[in-house]
Amino acid sequence: MSDETLIRSCAPTMASLKTGNMFNCAFESREQMTDELRRLNQSLGHKGLRILPLRWRDGKALLYLFRPKMLRRDLMNPLAGKILSECGYTCTDANVCLARLIARLRTEPDFPHEIGLFLGYPPADVDGFMHRKEDFKLSGLWKVYDDVEGALRQFARCRHCTEVYLNCLARGFSLDRLAVAR
Repeated sequence: MSDETLIRSCAPTMASLKTGNMFNCAFESREQMTDELRRLNQSLGHKGLRILPLRWRDGKALLYLFRPKMLRRDLMNPLAGKILSECGYTCTDANVCLARLIARLRTEPDFPHEIGLFLGYPPADVDGFMHRKEDFKLSGLWKVYDDVEGALRQFARCRHCTEVYLNCLARGFSLDRLAVAR
């Protein structure tokens, strides 16, 4: 996986603007990809970042770069807890919830809608997507059902962040230098 792929897919998480990002990445061998993920975790872990394979399928890995501290905070939101409970999660620990999400991704044919909670989407928007699919007010990085102005600001921050990070990468900045410590 190239540094550019990681930046294009995950710059807002690297900058601590979002809890997490997911992206598909082709791999030649699972062992090679696992070694690459181990290397990334070693180089970015001290910045408060972690990358995990959520699913392996058809020569692609669904990867999740996230900030564990932010995920713990996000999942403590009362509405997030309610959504998780509705989806069969019986946990409050972020690591246990993440393990449950991984199990769902690997065994169920449909993509679990609660995944937005693991990406830092507002719980009200995740709830709206799950219960009022067609009533969204805005579509961007996610479908917005509640705070349009806040979402527009976040979308703009994420787009700008990705542009800045790609420019910095082109000027020779390393991933370690680009990742914000949190």
